Amino acid sequence: MRRFVFPLLAAVLFALVVSPLRADEKRKPNFVVIMVDDMGYAGVGCFGNPWFRTPEIDRLAEEGMRLTDFHSSGTVCSPTRAGLLTGRYQQRAGIEAVIHPHADHPEHRKGLQKSETTFAEALKAAGYATGIVGKWHQGYPHNSDDYHPQEHGFDEFVGYHSGNIDFVSHVGDHDKHDWWHGREETEEEGYATHLINRYADDFIRRHRGEPFCLYVSHLAIHNPVQVPGDPVRRTEEDGWTRWKPENEAERVEKLEGMTMPIDEGVGQIRRTLEELGLAENTLVLFFSDNGPSRDFPSGDPDLRGQKGSVYEGGHKVPFIAWWPGKIEAGASSDVPGITLDVMPTLLSLAGAKADPERALDGVDLSPVLLGKGSLPERPLYWASLSNGGGRSEAMREGPWKLVVNHPKAKAGTFENEKVELYRLDRDPGEQNDLAEKHPDRTATLLARLKAWYGDTQATATPQVGGW
Repeated sequence: MRRFVFPLLAAVLFALVVSPLRADEKRKPNFVVIMVDDMGYAGVGCFGNPWFRTPEIDRLAEEGMRLTDFHSSGTVCSPTRAGLLTGRYQQRAGIEAVIHPHADHPEHRKGLQKSETTFAEALKAAGYATGIVGKWHQGYPHNSDDYHPQEHGFDEFVGYHSGNIDFVSHVGDHDKHDWWHGREETEEEGYATHLINRYADDFIRRHRGEPFCLYVSHLAIHNPVQVPGDPVRRTEEDGWTRWKPENEAERVEKLEGMTMPIDEGVGQIRRTLEELGLAENTLVLFFSDNGPSRDFPSGDPDLRGQKGSVYEGGHKVPFIAWWPGKIEAGASSDVPGITLDVMPTLLSLAGAKADPERALDGVDLSPVLLGKGSLPERPLYWASLSNGGGRSEAMREGPWKLVVNHPKAKAGTFENEKVELYRLDRDPGEQNDLAEKHPDRTATLLARLKAWYGDTQATATPQVGGW
């Protein structure tokens, strides 16, 4: 009898120990999507920052993969975010320009409509806990309750609705206090990046027992230019007092001072995932929403253009993917990617379903990230609409890049079409316009660009206002 009891007891103990491991192995992967604001291609050490290292972000790259030819789908804040959230060109959502803070601006009343489907909605339907910490910028809630992130699949929201807030007073670009916990406006002390880091860590800890997707949407390195310890630069009474550097050294000092709190937060996320035993079941993505603003020299000097531009400097951004045990450490790929690809990648890895009535424009990057293959060649498109109504468009096919500007056109129009053609493999700085040397190719690409834009407008979601 004793010979029977001992093996049975051993089998029970073995089952108790091993079963949770087997269950955990089958658990759906977690996702942490980190988007920083206005950081150009060389904003972090591992992408060529010449002034300072970013040790925690660089460690992600050392232990994961860099995509060296990755792009934002927009050249400014709101459009890129709409594309990221929906996996579709933002033109389809009717968000082509910054959702402007001033009530009398044509683009002020726009926002992400409930008819759109976000990656948060799709993952929530697949059993995920979902949250966003930081910047939303998909519509002001005083214009419509429908624009709130919790109307778009996010279970939790801590952050702000506007395009940017004072890092200390939390007054938004519309000169109103803008810091929220869910639907409750909250007075809370703290430097904005530190708060974003704190609540990101808190979300991961509280949801460690279930699949989760956390969207960490940083305010930095967007203006106002403020490092920890700096004074308030925007109040409801006086608006924004813009800080200007005395010299380039002071400018770089502020850039480092605003970047390093992001770096610290990335490190905290990694350490928390490792502490909780979640690292090998969590994909972390890091990238920027567009190229550098004029506030900081975070862009690659070899790239033409900056934030708001459809030249490479306006949308080529750093991208890092980290997933220990799944992504090869120190890997890199020059396969072109775009922020539209994030949603299909997450859904593919989670086994979640996309909305069949909202075909995705992005593609699944997981074959590249996991070292299982490449991607078929595809065209990429950009269409930018500035705060003043100026338009510009671009498309890329293989090494060829078509750029269309509209100098001195009436606001919101496509008048005064000026077409340029570049070959990026030989001219990554877009200095040698080949349009006159290759008129047939130029005409073909221009026709495709216009056809793409026409397609996005044929079923674009109706919006209030606009140019």
